[in-house]
Amino acid sequence: MYELKTKVKDSSVQEFIDKVENPRKREDAYELLKIFIEATGLEAKMWGDSMIGFGSYHYKYASGHEGDTFLVGFSPRKSKISLYLNLWDAQSESLLMDLGKHTRGKGCVYINKLSDIDTEVLKKLISLSIKSVREKY
Repeated sequence: MYELKTKVKDSSVQEFIDKVENPRKREDAYELLKIFIEATGLEAKMWGDSMIGFGSYHYKYASGHEGDTFLVGFSPRKSKISLYLNLWDAQSESLLMDLGKHTRGKGCVYINKLSDIDTEVLKKLISLSIKSVREKY
């Protein structure tokens, strides 16, 4: 049976951010931490070795695959910062147009640096993402 690799851990979010090598990414990670805490009202936790997540939910797909993951989160990766948001609707598409410089993957938004985006729009996307997940699951 498949076992999820990305699980909540007891390791320190602050210690993880302190170890981010690039000073700009480290500063951006601390600022993102504040933004996500403010937007969610939730405690930050480490998920796996490199993702900072907020809240959690249980999902189950039609295929039968199920598990637990965080509602929203981010990771200051070496090349880009990953923002883990669940954006499935027209409202989120509209907000993404106002976010600023970013690219998208299947389940995340990638930014080079925090100054490339509008953080007020990010806060709205975070709230919308949580609302969408709670409605779906």
